[in-house]
Amino acid sequence: MARKIGSHSKITGPRVRQAALTLFARHGYAAVSMRQIASAVGVQAGALYNYTADKQALLFDLMQTHMEDLLAALDRCPDHGDPQMRLETFARFHIRYHLDCPDLVFIAYMELRNLTAANFAVIEGLRRRYELRLQNILEAGQKAGVFEMPDIKVASMAIIAMLTGITTWYREEGRLSRAQVEEIYLGMVRKAVNA
Repeated sequence: MARKIGSHSKITGPRVRQAALTLFARHGYAAVSMRQIASAVGVQAGALYNYTADKQALLFDLMQTHMEDLLAALDRCPDHGDPQMRLETFARFHIRYHLDCPDLVFIAYMELRNLTAANFAVIEGLRRRYELRLQNILEAGQKAGVFEMPDIKVASMAIIAMLTGITTWYREEGRLSRAQVEEIYLGMVRKAVNA
């Protein structure tokens, strides 16, 4: 099928990704068809294949880009030598970054089951890199005697799950501001490691 008049890859490609993101977050990957994505973009279904190989490629691209952007943003955070400050920096970063992209966060956690084995392995590797950053902070704090926990890996997974969970309930128009929620969660993170 021919490309619609006025369709340009630099414009339509990002619109395809955004439509897929919105539809996957709202309805779930399995319930969304390429025809629905095409309709949301305003192109014929066959035209989508000018921008993506298939629906799986769209899902993988959204997840991989999210994880790579997350890691790159974390790399730009200051890395203080003090484990307590590093933990605070990590927690604040995680909250702020994830509150800005709740749909991507939802897809990155809830749609893992829909990845092919090869795509899952790539995303799992990126997730492990992120988790390792927190594990290294917790290990440094435990060695310095400022953190205490029975298992560093379990503690890191629990902290990440707790911080990520904010995106499921926080609303800008709600009772608490982002800053207030951040402070409450930071206190809970400190308690989780007996800081």
